[in-house]
Amino acid sequence: MKLLAISGSARHDSTNTALLRAMKRLAPEGVEVSVFHRLDSLPVFSPDAEGERTPVAVLRFLERVAQADGIIISSPEYVRAIPGGMKNAIDWMVSRLEVIGKPIALAHASHRGDEMLASLRTVLATVSDGFLSQVFLRTPLVGKSPAEVDVMMSEPDQAAQVIGFLSELATAIRAG
Repeated sequence: MKLLAISGSARHDSTNTALLRAMKRLAPEGVEVSVFHRLDSLPVFSPDAEGERTPVAVLRFLERVAQADGIIISSPEYVRAIPGGMKNAIDWMVSRLEVIGKPIALAHASHRGDEMLASLRTVLATVSDGFLSQVFLRTPLVGKSPAEVDVMMSEPDQAAQVIGFLSELATAIRAG
C-alpha cells in the first residue's frame, strides 16, 4: 500500500514534516509512505492555468496523488487557519479526478490548532468523499527540532501510536 504524506508546512525544520518522515521510517510491513514537503514549489492556483496550461510542478504533485492509495496530511495552523500553501495544494486538486474518493487522514503535530483542523476537515470532506475523519493522530511536537522529533518518535509509546495510526489507515483503505 502506498501512502502520500503531505506536509502543510514549507518550513525547513517543520515539526509536521519531521512527524511524516518518522511515519515513513516506522511504517508497518506492506505500507510505504512517501513524503511531499515542497508546497512552496507549487504556483498559486488559477483556473486559467488548468488543463493544457497546468504547470509541470503541479502535474508532478498530482501524479503522486494519483499513484497513492491514500493520503496523510499534517499541517500547522497559521493565524487559526489552514496555511496558504496547504490550501493552494488543495485548490489544485479540487477540479481534478486524482483526489475524488481518495482516502485521506489527518495527523497533527501540535496540542493546539483545533479551529484549523475543523476547517481542514470541512475542506477535505468536500474535496473527497473518502475523507476518513475517524482516523486521526495528534502528537504534541510544538517547539521540537526535527532531531528531537526523531528521538521522540523512537520511544516505544510514540512509535506504537504512529504504527497504530498507519495500520488503522491501511485497514480503512482496504475496507473501503
